[in-house]
Amino acid sequence: MTPPTDTVRKPVSVVAVHMDLGAGRRGVDMGPSAIRVAGLAERMTRLGYDVEDFGSVLVHEPEVCPIGEEHAKYLHEVLSCCVELRDRALVALDAGSIPLVLGGDHSIAIGSIAAQALWHRRRGKEVGVIWVDAHADMNTPQSSPSGNIHGMPLAVCLGQGAPELVALAGERPALDARHVAIVGARDLDASERDVVRRSGVRVFTMSEIDERGIATCMDEAIARASEGTAGIHLSFDLDGVDPQYAPGVGTPVAGGLTYREAHLACEKVAMTGKLLGMDLVELNPILDHQNETAKLAVELILSAFGKTIL
Repeated sequence: MTPPTDTVRKPVSVVAVHMDLGAGRRGVDMGPSAIRVAGLAERMTRLGYDVEDFGSVLVHEPEVCPIGEEHAKYLHEVLSCCVELRDRALVALDAGSIPLVLGGDHSIAIGSIAAQALWHRRRGKEVGVIWVDAHADMNTPQSSPSGNIHGMPLAVCLGQGAPELVALAGERPALDARHVAIVGARDLDASERDVVRRSGVRVFTMSEIDERGIATCMDEAIARASEGTAGIHLSFDLDGVDPQYAPGVGTPVAGGLTYREAHLACEKVAMTGKLLGMDLVELNPILDHQNETAKLAVELILSAFGKTIL
């Protein structure tokens, strides 16, 4: 696959979402600040993008929020956050910009993907998603052993889970499983596996990536996400990368993507010229080493937006 010849770059709208209510461990609400400190805006500008900061979506801390339903913790606050993010992303899309969402835990993808689905459906198109993650994030309130909503966002986007969250994308679920690929999965809950198998999504586990190679797997993931769609939304959880390279994440799992495999995954998406938007989530500065994971986050974003070696 060769890079697209069109060198015109759309503007990029950065939205920071300071939320860790969807997770079981505190700290990822500080992730967007760490990414900004690592020089995201400056690096994107040097890459040739006009970058507009759409500000921050701020969320109450768990200390002042009721947990609510044990099987879907902090549902009201997560819903409110995702509605605000969805609406900001829709403004960016209306302005001809690419939404770049910095998290925060992965539940925020419910809002960013809902915006993509709504905006493109009004123009008769569906949206494809590549979900890079150690986890499938396809639990439902019934299957989740923890009740943490950051383990549920992809299921919600596919129409399963809390009805309030599913409805963010309108009358239909945000995504069709035929256009969804998960890359890098290696840690699924036992009951979640049945949800994933029944869903129809394509899962490229780390075992398959080890055997077949990241290039082949990404080519197939891209084909699935782009066929018959307006393009690809890349939702990248930093725990998809091995903790050796990304120590500062909310839920680290050994045996993930290497530094180069993670970059190649992003580079492959960039080479399609079909990137609609991106989430970069689950950076936990409390667990990071000298902002190492935040610097990696910036580099991966640059790769997804077209930075090349030559």
